Amino acid sequence: MEIHPIAHIENNYKELFGIPRQSGITEAVESRVVFEKEYSDKNAFREIETFSHLWLIWAFDKADKKEWTPTVRPPKLGGNRRVGVFASRSPYRPNKLGLSCVKLGRIEYTESGVVMYIFGADLADGTPVFDVKPYIPYSDSHPDALPGYSVRPDSKEYSVVFSPDITIDKKTADEITEILSLDPRPGYKDDEKIYKMAYGEKTISFSCRENVIIVLKYC
Repeated sequence: MEIHPIAHIENNYKELFGIPRQSGITEAVESRVVFEKEYSDKNAFREIETFSHLWLIWAFDKADKKEWTPTVRPPKLGGNRRVGVFASRSPYRPNKLGLSCVKLGRIEYTESGVVMYIFGADLADGTPVFDVKPYIPYSDSHPDALPGYSVRPDSKEYSVVFSPDITIDKKTADEITEILSLDPRPGYKDDEKIYKMAYGEKTISFSCRENVIIVLKYC
């Protein structure tokens, strides 16, 4: 079976570091699913706006390894504990496919193709999308599901503060605050280190002191 991208993602996540580790956990950042002209027939989207959320099937095209690995080390487990690749959402899979649940904002029908505006994406700018399916609450939601190792007792959100010399608009500040509040640093954190994250056309420099993430620069 051959599959081909039907669309690609456009957003401010210009590199992998800093992208939310799961879909749906942040909703401040808007992404766009830009469909190829071939797949932009309006009939293909009939009644899609009656759904609030959608599943995206996409490719880990930026994974730095071509081969798959039977075990992986999830960053949130400190980078030392190994789990089976099929017990993870690692990109190093036999078929490098990702699955994300996103919130649908609106759809625009343009001359160049259909553009779908979404929130909660955990995909980098330029990611190819292979399919879109509706999220169906009565069958897709399982409140009693076991979380496995994905929930840790010390999981917490961080406060985010900006250095007073940073000039930034409220919308961008809200986006950065939501992203950094989830602490994008790997499990093997270094509180003395200054981290850098590309966002849009600029770079965020930040550090952490106890439970507060401090944005030092945005330029």
